[in-house]
Amino acid sequence: EFCKKYEKVKRNNKIRFAKYIKEKQGIEVNPESIFDVHCKRLHEYKRQLLKCLHIIYIYQKIKKDPACITTPITFIFAAKAAPGYARAKEIIRLIHSIQEMVNKDPDMDGKIQVVFVENYCVSGAERLIPAADISEQISTAGMEASGTGNMKFMLNGAVTLGTEDGANVEIHELVGDDNIFVFGASSDEVIEHYAKADYVSKEFYEKNPAIKAAVDFITSKEVLAVGQKENLERLQHEIISKDWFMTLLDFDAYKEKKKEALEAYADQKAWAKKALINIAKAGYFSSDRTIEEYNQDIWKL
Repeated sequence: EFCKKYEKVKRNNKIRFAKYIKEKQGIEVNPESIFDVHCKRLHEYKRQLLKCLHIIYIYQKIKKDPACITTPITFIFAAKAAPGYARAKEIIRLIHSIQEMVNKDPDMDGKIQVVFVENYCVSGAERLIPAADISEQISTAGMEASGTGNMKFMLNGAVTLGTEDGANVEIHELVGDDNIFVFGASSDEVIEHYAKADYVSKEFYEKNPAIKAAVDFITSKEVLAVGQKENLERLQHEIISKDWFMTLLDFDAYKEKKKEALEAYADQKAWAKKALINIAKAGYFSSDRTIEEYNQDIWKL
């Protein structure tokens, strides 16, 4: 009974967001699709690039096998970048290029769609966060001090797909292994890679065919037809030669865990249960509890 109520509320929220994005940006989205949302400050460590490469990977899979996607997916980005942050702007340009390419390709119709929410603000968040099915919290482990976006998504019935980073660690402890999708290198592993300076992105690029195909596609004729050549080439070079926030390190783990999450969504009753457990456990993040602990441990008022 309660799961059915949750499903109805979630569907209404998805319809509400679809109406909002149609009015604001003229984009029609399918409320019956999975809303896979990455809503963060635009920063390299938050790894919007990882999601971009995965969308390219899915796009290439559909081109080879149209039947590989059974439930439609809407990949949603929402972000703002600092005015002087050139790399972030290049990533935004890449997202827009992927959005234009995917959304105009008739082979993707009814399968995948990409949406970048423009001028992201509180009004947008009020509509987007309650509509999300999957909450992407995929920062490089050890980089996120805490973050509160994942708590807002949790409270609104989205299931987290993320690294063991920031508040994801506490969410994982609260909801248990069955109600979160965790992937990737741990913060200790990441710190060790930095200490030893032994992470070489070019090796991942050269040895992993899926990674190479996705990274090469950034400067393919399909993307260049809708993007800026200089920006795309610079971004591609950065991934292959540096990749300071280890996007390629976690690509395979992310790809497999995303597949698991998308397959889990097919069982709507089981998914509703996951979402409801997340909502029920979100009380831990109450500001009352946080402020009390801050006072005990730091302020001692």
